[in-house]
Parts: sequence; structure tokens; C-alpha cells
Amino acid sequence: MDVIFPDKTFYRIGEVSQFLQVEPYVIRFWEKEFAHIKPARTSSGHRLYRKKDVDALILIKKLLYERRFTISGARKYLTKAKQEESTPLDRLVEIKETLVEIKSMISK
Repeated sequence: MDVIFPDKTFYRIGEVSQFLQVEPYVIRFWEKEFAHIKPARTSSGHRLYRKKDVDALILIKKLLYERRFTISGARKYLTKAKQEESTPLDRLVEIKETLVEIKSMISK
């Protein structure tokens, strides 16, 4: 499934629905099931999906429809993939920041 999206900052749910060839209610369901999808909202409550949200939706569709994952299995796969994205250096930076915070709390 090679989907080519126009280069935009935000996409409305109807656009994403057409690109992915699924109904909008499916996208809203996936949004509830997968924490990786967090669209912005307009003042009137309309969903605006960023490129990273659309990329996550493409991967979710691929996992569910092509690779036949269950919702739970796809959720676990995405969580594991996100954990593997962070490098050991990223983890060390997080640890250092946490230690600096603890040190500042102790020295007060």
C-alpha cells in the first residue's frame, strides 16, 4: 500500500479517510484504540491529523489488514517499535535530566 499524500501541515479526517480507503469511523475507532494517534482539534472540535498521525494510521492499517494482527497485537507491536526507536544515548540524556531534577529538589 503506497499512499502518496499532498505535502500539508494538517489533514482533515475526510482526506485521511480517502487516502487510506477506510471510513472515517474506522479512523476514529483507531484513534481511541491506539495512543500513538493524537490529532489536534480546531475550536469547533474537528480533528486535524499531522503527518506523524497519518504515518501511524498507515502502519496500523498495514498491520491490521495486510499482516492480520489483532488490535491488541498491533498495539503491542507499535509500543515495542516506539521503544526501539529511542537510542541508548537518548535514554542516557533522560536519566541525566531526571538526576539533575532530583539533585535540585534535594538541595532546596
